[in-house]
Amino acid sequence: MKNTILVITCLFLASNATAQLIPNFGAQRAGLSTLSFLKNDLNPRSVAMSGASVALAADAFSSYTNPAATADLRSFHGAISNLSIGAGIQQSFLSVSIPRKKNYSTFGFSLNMLNSGAMERRTEFQPEGTGEKFYVTNMALGGTYAQQLSDMFSAGITMKFIYEQIDTYTNATVAADVSFLYKTDYKDLNFAVMIQNFGGSSSIDGDDLPVDFNRTGSPSADNYSVPTVFSLGASVIPWKVKKQSLLVALQLNHPSDNAENYRIGLEYEYMKLVYVRAGYMLNVSSQSLPTFGFGLRHRIGAHPLHINYAANPTDFLGVQHTVGLAFGINKMDRENEER
Repeated sequence: MKNTILVITCLFLASNATAQLIPNFGAQRAGLSTLSFLKNDLNPRSVAMSGASVALAADAFSSYTNPAATADLRSFHGAISNLSIGAGIQQSFLSVSIPRKKNYSTFGFSLNMLNSGAMERRTEFQPEGTGEKFYVTNMALGGTYAQQLSDMFSAGITMKFIYEQIDTYTNATVAADVSFLYKTDYKDLNFAVMIQNFGGSSSIDGDDLPVDFNRTGSPSADNYSVPTVFSLGASVIPWKVKKQSLLVALQLNHPSDNAENYRIGLEYEYMKLVYVRAGYMLNVSSQSLPTFGFGLRHRIGAHPLHINYAANPTDFLGVQHTVGLAFGINKMDRENEER
């Protein structure tokens, strides 16, 4: 435990020197993509560990963090979570994973949806609002397939149909998450690679903007790409005794629309019942404080139930809260976790 406290202390002290030690590659690309809701992390465990989750072992949220990991599931799993972004904006995630034991593969389905709530319609002459309301809705419907290629190596893909509606304007496109997971037998050391939101460009379409005050002609929307992210990560359990363990995860993110950044996450586990998590993001301009969260394992009958919470204290949007439930329909999952 002394070593754990030392690692956490060094991590916090190092945050002050981040700007000098890590070059800000790619910051000039900020704002070049659309459909930015796809970048929001909806896995409470991942959020608490600052997003260092691509190399984690399989769980009910793996279809979001790394589709390849779902190939290791041996029973039906479901997950649901909600992220409170701020200003009344909510984003929810729902997924199910259905394994096929004969060929060690898994099928899954997911729904990622953001809703802005009601917003005032404003004009140049009515900046306080016209009395009318409009809404913003973003949705990504995904289908996942993962295959275990060997005892240590698996691959997975999630194909997503993405839809955006802003008042009377709409946008639709497709994208894919492609990932690989390699496991070793040394201290549960895992390596993973993922390309998230790989797709083409699209533009918003709808009724033309009215040509009135200070406007000439009919404006048209340009094409923008989805926010593609290349992730490379590793996780390991360097300390493990009979009832306790400590997991450390590291991850490099290379986004197409922002600076390259790094994630460090820690997870302390006690008796497979209580999980305490923390993490830090390096070279992310809006994140100067660490993330944190916890998880509890319970059960409904013989079936395992995980309750997770994460807090992300951002610099500009305040503290964002993520809560989630994950469950499995199989007694064997619980028995395996207790070993």
